[in-house]
Order: sequence, then structure tokens, then C-alpha cells
Amino acid sequence: MRSALTASVLVGLWSGLWVGGAAHANEVPKRGGTLNFAVVAEPPTTDCHATTTFAMVHPVAPQYSTLLAIVGPYDKIKIEGDLAQSWEIAKDGLSYTFKLRRGVKFHDGSDFTSADVKATYERIMNPPAGVVSSRRAQHQDIQAIETPDPYTVVFKMARVNMSMELHFASPFNCIYSAKKLKEDPRYPEKEVMGTGAFKFVEYVKGSHWRAVRFDQYFRPDRPYLDGYKAIFVRGNTVVQGLRGGQYDAEFRGRTPQERDQLVAAMKDQVTVLEGPWVTNILLTFNTERKPFNDLRVRQALSMAIDRWGGSQSLGKISLIKGIGGTFRPGASWSLPMSQLEQLPGFGRDIEKARAEARRLLQEAGQTSLKIKLVNRTIDQPFIPAGIYAVDQWRRIGVETEHAPLETKLWYAAMESGEFDVVVQNISDFADDPTAQFNTLLSKHASAIAYSRHNDTELDELFNRQSQIVDPQERLKVVNAFERHALTMAYSVPLLWYQRIVVYNKKVKGWDLTPSHFTGQNLVEVWLDE
Repeated sequence: MRSALTASVLVGLWSGLWVGGAAHANEVPKRGGTLNFAVVAEPPTTDCHATTTFAMVHPVAPQYSTLLAIVGPYDKIKIEGDLAQSWEIAKDGLSYTFKLRRGVKFHDGSDFTSADVKATYERIMNPPAGVVSSRRAQHQDIQAIETPDPYTVVFKMARVNMSMELHFASPFNCIYSAKKLKEDPRYPEKEVMGTGAFKFVEYVKGSHWRAVRFDQYFRPDRPYLDGYKAIFVRGNTVVQGLRGGQYDAEFRGRTPQERDQLVAAMKDQVTVLEGPWVTNILLTFNTERKPFNDLRVRQALSMAIDRWGGSQSLGKISLIKGIGGTFRPGASWSLPMSQLEQLPGFGRDIEKARAEARRLLQEAGQTSLKIKLVNRTIDQPFIPAGIYAVDQWRRIGVETEHAPLETKLWYAAMESGEFDVVVQNISDFADDPTAQFNTLLSKHASAIAYSRHNDTELDELFNRQSQIVDPQERLKVVNAFERHALTMAYSVPLLWYQRIVVYNKKVKGWDLTPSHFTGQNLVEVWLDE
């Protein structure tokens, strides 16, 4: 059962361009084979609840299930039950009742029940000592979780949250074993054991991740694949690997240049899908370090960046192209462009903006500013984005040390505050304010608020928007949040991604979504060989 909320939420979430189109709709799937796909970063942790990166989702998520799931191709996205067979939302919006599938097994042979859902969400809401919950803020409106029987779970809400159904479908909300969590709340960091379609075999760091079909998966005719192998590679080797047949796919995204190279070399042996991406490059200032606690300095560094020129130049050579604020361009929640252009850093007259940036730095006593910019060693689009920021700041007299780190060290630097400025993302699984704003909240409200600011006005607007039922009234509060966040410039968007996925024609059953976090459980994927 899906409520009216599902349709109203999803209409605005997934509007965009779907180019190409998978040709598997009328084909009969074949069973067997191993899918080999490239992943251009290694998981910093195998705990779904603790991280925000595709480097975890792509190799790890197929071994887990979620309560609900976002399914379907780019232009026909919908929410369906995964471990939930059906669900109902109370008329007052203050309770969600899920009826769970019976006969579901964990990979260790134990039975799945409502106790596992309860333990999982309590871990997300109130993580024990040593456990990181990256989405604690998005689940703060859950007041209690009841399990009247082994196959029913009821979420009682403290207040209405219009994004809640969507978050029950989050690919990061992997359902864990209550028994194992009781034995060790940190078991997901050490052991991959869920109810997903694939069962963990091995993880060889620096090389690959391997999983095989789980024969007791609750959909008896799925998955089609015998298994998969995720191969960890550098981004600049993906094209060569696809051409040479070492990889069947890379599901994150390729640049326009790489797309053209692959099409030219492989011709009709590749499928190409593309559309706007729910991910951006975000420059985050450490407000606990001087002079980044000074609004003038943060605004100056944002105003120095020519986003309009960058869209033209970087859009030809990298994954980033779109100009937007806290939502991807064209999303239904976005500020109108006429309003966005009035905010610091988004005006079209770059010379006027840079003159104001120099004045602000002089007023702040920072005419010889030196910055350490921490980045991630992922070629696309982190490195070109970092290089571009360094060049833009040079034009107002700012000297920058560019310091890329491996994914695990990059996360560690953000979590410990060991940076002046860091290249990161607004990147979640949907165009939803409660998801997108999580990164921008105060350090007290969100575990991934790496700017470390104490601005409770953003927290208050965040809480208010999620409780407003009327879409137009909610949009007003969402816009107010965006204006305040971009003006205060704790974290400033550089550009938004354009997702281009090119894969071998023999891969069937995979569909492009606007997020590289969704559609990766590989349940429907099969190989035509």
C-alpha cells in the first residue's frame, strides 16, 4: 500500500532528462553470470548508518535490505516495500504501521522479525557510544517504536514529518540483526550480514569486493546474477577497463569526454544513460578556525568563484555543470534563479563580485590569506573542482595549498575538524529538504555538519519545514532556509553534477536514477551473454 504522500513527494523529486533508455523492458531475463563493475573509491566503513558515500553503497548495499525502497527508471521512480509488505500512515500523520514479510532470513540463517527493524532504527536515532549515525537529525521526530507482534512495527511520531516516508526508503537505512547488535553495536563495521539478495564472500583492500547469490533470499526468483565483483580502481582507468572488458560497468558516472570516447570505441556495444544528479560539490569552511569564523571571509571566498564561467569550462571536462543553491537545478524546492543570483557568490558579474570580495577581505584584515584546502583523491569531479577553487581564490590574492586525501582519511579530517576548507558534497538519495539540509545544520543537530557552526536559526527552520503539510507554505520555509544558509556561507555549493553512466550492452535490468545511491541492490540486473 502506498499513500497519497508518496505520489506528491515523488512528482517533484525526479523531474529531469533521461537520455538513452535501457532496452530490457520486453526481454526475458537470463539467470547466471558474475557482474564485474568498477568502484572509484573504497568504503571508509561497511556500516551503512555511518557514512554518506557511494563507495559504501555500491559494494555493500546489495547484501542488505531496507524497510521501503526507491525503485524504477529515472522518469518513473516510486516507493515500494522491501522488507515491508504493506504500510499505512495515520490520518493525523503521527504513526506509520508496517506489515513485514514473513519467512525472511538473515545470511546466518536466523529469522527476520520486527525486533530487527526496531533495533536498527533505535541505533540510527540514538547511536550507542562509538557508533556514528549520519542521519540522526532526519529521524529525530520518531518518538517511539512499537512491535505488537513479530511481523508488525509501528513508528510513533512526536510531530508530523512530511519527509518520513521517503526516509524509510533510504538506501543507507540497512536493516541489521537485533541479536547481533545486542552482542556488539558495532558489528556492521566488522561483519557484513544482512537479508539482501547477495551474501558477502570477501573484501580485499586495494583490490576488490566479492558477493554471491543468497539462495534463501525472500524473492525466490531473484537475483538473476550468480554474484558480483566490485573492483576498486582509479577513476582515470575506468574507460580503459570498460573498453578492455575488465569491467562491465561503473555506476557512479563518467565525464562527457569519457562518454564520447567509449561510444566512439565500442559503438553499439554500450548503453548510455544521463540526467541531472542529486549531488553537488560543496566547499565547507571550518568555522572553529580563524578567520573562517568571520562571515566576511566566507562570503569573500564564495564571491571569488565564477560559477557561470565554471559551468561552461568544467561542464566540458568533468561531472559538474549545473548552477544551483542547496538543490539541484530545476528541482521543485529550489529558489528561483532570479532570487539565487541576488545572494553572495551567485551573481553573474564576476568582476563586480571579486571587487567586493577583496574589499571584504581587507575589512576583515585578511589581505594575505593562506588556506589549506582538503580534498578527496577521486579524480571526478573532486580534483578538478579543487583545482578550480584554488585558481579562483588566487584571483583575489588568496594563496591555497591543495591537499587531496584518500576517502577514509578525508572522512577522518572532516570528522576531526583537521581542515581550513574541505571539498565535500550535498549528496543524498532524493531532492528532499530534510535530506539535503542535513549537511548544512549546526554541529549540535547533525553528525555530518562539518562546518561546525552554531547557527540554531538553521536548525529551527529545518524542524519547521518538515512539519508543514501545505506544500506552498512548506516551500516558503525551505526557501528561507536556503537564503540564510547561502548568505551565511558556512558551506557554499560550487556546481551540481550531471550523471552520465556508460556500461556494456550485455548488462540488463539496471536503470538510471537521479542519485548514485539508489537502484544499486542489483536484484533486477542480469547479463545477456
